[in-house]
Parts: sequence; C-alpha cells; structure tokens
Amino acid sequence: MADVKTIGWMKHGTAEYAEIAERHTILRCQVGSGVHGTAIAGTDDRDEMGICVEPARYVVGLRKFEQYVFRTQPEGVRSGPGDLDLTVYGLRKWMALALGGNPTVLLPLFVPDDEIVVTTGLGQALREEVPEFVLSRLTGHHFLGYLRSQRDRLVYPERGKATNRPELIDVYGFDVKFAGHMVRLGLQGVELLETGKITLPMPEPWRTWIVDLRQGRHSKDEALAVADDMEARLTRLIETSHLPPRPDAERADRWLVDAYSAVWAGDSAS
Repeated sequence: MADVKTIGWMKHGTAEYAEIAERHTILRCQVGSGVHGTAIAGTDDRDEMGICVEPARYVVGLRKFEQYVFRTQPEGVRSGPGDLDLTVYGLRKWMALALGGNPTVLLPLFVPDDEIVVTTGLGQALREEVPEFVLSRLTGHHFLGYLRSQRDRLVYPERGKATNRPELIDVYGFDVKFAGHMVRLGLQGVELLETGKITLPMPEPWRTWIVDLRQGRHSKDEALAVADDMEARLTRLIETSHLPPRPDAERADRWLVDAYSAVWAGDSAS
C-alpha cells in the first residue's frame, strides 16, 4: 500500500486514520473508469476503494472511524491523469452502504482479481460470501436513482446541478464523461438485476460504445435514448428480477459480528 501518511491530501481524518486504513485493510481494489474499461488514455485519474476492519476501540469505544479519503490533489482541486483518489471504508460503514444498494460500493464484489491491490483471507471471504445476502432488487432502485440524477444534470443544467467539466462542454456541447457514467449505470443496473453480477470490465459492444461517447462519436440525444431504454428496463426488473426484494440484514449482522470477533481476537493492538 502506498505511504498515504505522508503524501497527498487527507480529506477525512488525521494521520491516525491513515494508519488505521494502512494497517487494517482487508480488501483494496481499483474502481472507476479504469475497472469499467471505459477510461480514455491520458485523461483519467485512478480511483481505488478499500475496506478495513477498525480496531475495537473505534467501534465499542468513544472513538469513531467510518472512512478515510486520500487524494493526490488538495481538496477542491479536480484530479487529473496520474492522480489517485482512494476511499477506505470501515467494514461496518461499507456493509451499511452495500445493504442500501449503493452502486459504487458494490464494485469490490465484482472486480477481477488483477484489479485487486490488497486482499486478505477475510477480504476474499467478503467477495465470495457477501453477495448472497447483500444483493437485492433494492439495488435496482439505487441504480435507477443515480441514472435519473445524472440525466437531469445533463438535461437541466439551469437547475443549479450542472456538470463540472466546461472544457468537455466547449468541445462536444455536453459533458461526455458524465453522459458515459449515465449510460454505464443503466447498463450495469440491468445486468445486475438480470444475472446477479456486474461484468468488469464492461462487455462489448457497450464498452466501446461508451468510450466512443466519451470521445464525441455519439450525440447527447443518443446517450439519452439509451438511458431512457435502461430506465424502462430497470423499472420492470425491480418488480420481476429473481433477486430478493430486500437484502438479508440479519445474515449481514451475523457476518459482521463473526468478522470483527475473529480479527480482534488476533489483534493485540485493538
């Protein structure tokens, strides 16, 4: 793991939080356009996500650790090529977000092995066991919500939630990167509700389609048409998917208790 204590910008927490993230990570992997296969060479930063098991005093004591964010760039400065954006969640926080169906937080369950930066036995168990009780039709609602939010920011910039890449708008007439996220969310939400998994990197022909979109080879109207189709399919699948209506919170609770108990029993520093 990179020396996150001394380089870059720590958004959440102090060097103490960086030490927790470094010493107690059970899984860390690439997320973002790199793992989706939709990055444009020389333009995208690298996004990574980690999950750590906080020491006992940060769970049962007065201290608190939910997440640690490291960015190469200072707060308020947009990341660029070669920059790293890393978020390390505490296991409890990550599980709560996963149970809620957060699309980005679910990615570590599906990334290919060669995109994993750090893993432990517990990290591998998380990838193998947690999908059984976390994935549900509730996730479809969140993919649908994110898709609609992205679309509204493309279509209604006057509402004050416009995208933040004026250089792309100047060249292509709209934020092509944002449009790519919109289409990707729809496609992956449909795949998840149909198959119970997300294929990474994205399968063809859509991977190339999104790369082409990001380079101005498809229009905003074409992207919005795809988003409309995915919205309709997601709406149907939320009612008809083979996935359960809601995640199994009881199983998640038992899994967390077992995981924390096992780690703390072997960690004298907890």
